[in-house]
Amino acid sequence: MGHPLDAVPESGIARIRDLMLAIDRPFRLDQGDVSFDVPDAVKEAIRRAVAENRTHYLPTLGLPPLRERLMEKVRTRNELPVRGVDEVFVTAGGMHGLFITCQALLNAGDEVIVPDPEWPPVVGNVTAAQGVAVPCPLHERLGWRYNLDELEGRITRRTRAIYVNSPHNPTGSILRRADLERIAEIASRHDLRLIADEAYEDIVYDSAEHVSLGSLPGLHERTISLFTFSKSFAMTGLRLGYVVVRDPELRRRMAKVLYYSSSNVSSLVQHAGVGALEAGAEVIRGFRDELAARRDLFFSGIDQLGGHVLKGTPPEGAFYAFLRIDDGWTAGAEDEEGSRCWRFAKHLITGAKIGSVPGAEFGANGAGYVRFCFARGREELDGALSALGRLLGS
Repeated sequence: MGHPLDAVPESGIARIRDLMLAIDRPFRLDQGDVSFDVPDAVKEAIRRAVAENRTHYLPTLGLPPLRERLMEKVRTRNELPVRGVDEVFVTAGGMHGLFITCQALLNAGDEVIVPDPEWPPVVGNVTAAQGVAVPCPLHERLGWRYNLDELEGRITRRTRAIYVNSPHNPTGSILRRADLERIAEIASRHDLRLIADEAYEDIVYDSAEHVSLGSLPGLHERTISLFTFSKSFAMTGLRLGYVVVRDPELRRRMAKVLYYSSSNVSSLVQHAGVGALEAGAEVIRGFRDELAARRDLFFSGIDQLGGHVLKGTPPEGAFYAFLRIDDGWTAGAEDEEGSRCWRFAKHLITGAKIGSVPGAEFGANGAGYVRFCFARGREELDGALSALGRLLGS
């Protein structure tokens, strides 16, 4: 007997992770994880919570002091017109926020327009809610942004929402304010929801600007804004995120999914979130400056050691290099899927101990590309680049 979950794709990122576990002293450029330690304020908040026995049930929607601070943060930094703390839900990471959103928003057959390429759990969570993910390409020639006429052309009578991810995983592109204003106009005219994935909101470089979609006039009412502590505060393993939504009916549904999927997010982790917000902008600024240096180090190395095989431009945001594999590259063993990007990724693992993610895992428009994470330590990046140069040079 079939089941809706049978349609959810297996994770190619998990496949790469399993391959990397068999490698001695690998270069883990496949994982979307920073090498930074969490801020001292986070560690101290956890120690204090343990010492004070803060280990019991909490309100399902989140620790009240944390929700209060999050409300103030999204009002001031994201400029979302949040009326009260009821609009803020605490989740077990960004993926949990995505899960409760899809479960609460979608009926069977509802369509969600998603970027192509895009982080794979977006399609997985839409499918798990019995929705239909409709890919719309991002174009490298446009800086990995939409042709917005093409985006509007994807809308059908079944379309329920548009998923917007900026800064973007895997390409690192950032939508301009004009892009967001046109998306807002499209969504308003067709009466669509907007799901704004802002996981990388704090990781922007040079003169790039991140604009929260829900901050545009009249848009907070139709936008579900997804945030996480993972990237901003190096808290990937602690699993802490939050969702901001105005619609009371949708909030009621989301509260049910929250309760039945977690009862409440770990009490210790929520206290850690309070500590992270107290650490604040100085920590974020330090992380971002170091990531910018690592970005420049990595792309300089690619130009010197792998530029004849890998091409791409430094991203404006996030911490990924999404690089095109030269059409003339022919090394590596044939892959059972017949995919050049999978063959290339496996070649890097077996020949240089370097982890990466095949671009096809992010959607059909990612075929022929490969994603590296440059948020690893400088020593690891240097080692990976040297190994890459030896492999591709041979």
